[in-house]
Amino acid sequence: MGPLSPRLLMKRGRPKSGRLGRIRSLDLSGLELLSEHLDPKLLSRLKQLQELDLSNNQLEMLPDNLGLAHLRVLRCCNNQLGDVTALCQFPQLEELSLEGNPFLTVNDNLKVSFLLPNLRKVNGKDASSTCSQAENLNRELTIRVTAHWEKFMASLSPEEETEKAKADFVRSAVRDVHYGPESLSEFTRWRVRVISEELVASGGTQVHEADIPEKSPKATAVQEPKARPVACKRPDDVPLNLSPNKRVCTSPLAQVEGRPTGSDGSQPTLQLEPLYFLQCHSKNNSPKDLSTQLWACAFEPAWEEGHTGATSQSVATCGGEAVCVIDCQTGIVLHKYKAPGEEFFSVAWTALTVVTQAGHKKRWNVLAAAGLRGQVRLLHVRAGFCCGVIRAHKKAIATLCFSPTHETHLFTASYDKRIILWDIGVPNEDYTFQASQLLTLDTTSTPLRLCPVASCPDAYLLAGCEGGCCCWDVRLDQPQKRRVCEVEFIFSEGSQASGQRVDGLAFVNEDVVASKGNGGLGTICLWSWSQTWVSRGSQSTVAVVVLARLQWSPTELAYFSLSTCPDKGIVLCGDEEGSVWIYDVRHILMQQPPLPATPQAPTQILKWPQPRALSQTVTRTMVNTVVANSTFTYLTALTDSNIVAIWGRD
Repeated sequence: MGPLSPRLLMKRGRPKSGRLGRIRSLDLSGLELLSEHLDPKLLSRLKQLQELDLSNNQLEMLPDNLGLAHLRVLRCCNNQLGDVTALCQFPQLEELSLEGNPFLTVNDNLKVSFLLPNLRKVNGKDASSTCSQAENLNRELTIRVTAHWEKFMASLSPEEETEKAKADFVRSAVRDVHYGPESLSEFTRWRVRVISEELVASGGTQVHEADIPEKSPKATAVQEPKARPVACKRPDDVPLNLSPNKRVCTSPLAQVEGRPTGSDGSQPTLQLEPLYFLQCHSKNNSPKDLSTQLWACAFEPAWEEGHTGATSQSVATCGGEAVCVIDCQTGIVLHKYKAPGEEFFSVAWTALTVVTQAGHKKRWNVLAAAGLRGQVRLLHVRAGFCCGVIRAHKKAIATLCFSPTHETHLFTASYDKRIILWDIGVPNEDYTFQASQLLTLDTTSTPLRLCPVASCPDAYLLAGCEGGCCCWDVRLDQPQKRRVCEVEFIFSEGSQASGQRVDGLAFVNEDVVASKGNGGLGTICLWSWSQTWVSRGSQSTVAVVVLARLQWSPTELAYFSLSTCPDKGIVLCGDEEGSVWIYDVRHILMQQPPLPATPQAPTQILKWPQPRALSQTVTRTMVNTVVANSTFTYLTALTDSNIVAIWGRD
């Protein structure tokens, strides 16, 4: 579609008129319009325009001088908009639709509340709850910026109070003033800059609150919560009673649970306390659902220069027919995706670099979720839609993971005893994926955990399976596209044996692997990848070089997934009694051989705190999986009783 013309506007405008100034409603949807096609000189002639539809085009931005001062309704669905600040030119706007713009986030929804004081509806929903959240954030940010101003100005001498010093204040405020969840950091930085500039302009005497009109009681609707918190923040630790319908084993460490000690008897340096307990995967949103099993969680990637493994405080959880994304700081469910009839078993994140048609690069976090149906759903969670489905296997998918070096490479492992490497590609102009199959790896038993080798992720893949721990060559420069297991690892010295289940597998650092299985009840094994691989020779079965063993629950129950926090040298694992076992293994890895023969005690055991709100319904739960973010500030545990538990550091 070329530039707009008066003839086209009159053809698509209502009421029908030969004069642009009489048009009140204009439909420009589906014309493949680019941003440069919106000619301000032409559109400004629509003096009485109140309703404009720009949906289903290719707009990346709105010109900031369209001159539509009387516009009441604006529809911009299914475009490529990346910013909303140009909307401030429509002060009378009451209804706004922005669905289907994949680069807009919850931060932009909050910005809209400030930019459009008369807004009543956003994407067909009442805007009052968003306005209320924005007001609360703005109030606290105003207080903090004002305090920062007073402190900043007190540090200056009279001769330093120059324009440059005031500009320095704005930069320092944006850098140092923080509040609210990390997921809203873009919005808070924007508001901090605006508040700071207002302070500078007024000489520090006045800061204006956002110009958001008060809604009448009738118009103020309480938004239905996305998740039902089943316990308050930081609940009291009430003793638990064993439920008669759980098969549990009594741990010999039960006497010391709740009294964490280091291996040398000292108090650990990392202390966590319970923050939130959520029921966000309930069937039909029922608070009585305490049976939905939750299986996997993963923290969202965070952009940190030079640190590819950094994660944020937002965590994705899966179980039943739902996938949720939760902010761990506030306990708020930011996004929820449901697939009726599905049961999700695994989730994994990747961070893609998407190039728009105008050549702009955008960072796009994509969440892959899979389970019972053997399909992988690729979710753009912040935009709220599924942008691709890979029909990967004929049987259920047990687990999946992305390559740490190739952002589009995805491994899927299924009960059909196959592991497949996919290239999901980057989304096309319709923001959908076209995946291609790169490799097929055959297994002799069901693969349960996948783990690219940390020191050479492009060359080898480890998998914990029902029948043991296996390794495949995954180099793409090799001709064979279907491969069998190259090496099977056995755990000698009585801890694990060949042919026995390995249901926990993760790298602690670039060399050390943590594994758990039914051949070594009550222990987690730490072993060296490099030393084991060097000793391999031409053998197809190799005994691992064990570095240490960690004491864990002696339960015979399976499928408690372990995880690691490599930056902190931490190993994590849940158990059948609702406890989270935490091991700081840095001191173990630094010891010179021979290492102690007895298993090392955990650094800390987090007991499942029984909130008063649950005392009549949940008396015991099993922690299926537990994961921490890269800075070990938040820890998320998933249970077999439909509870997401979040711990955090003070």
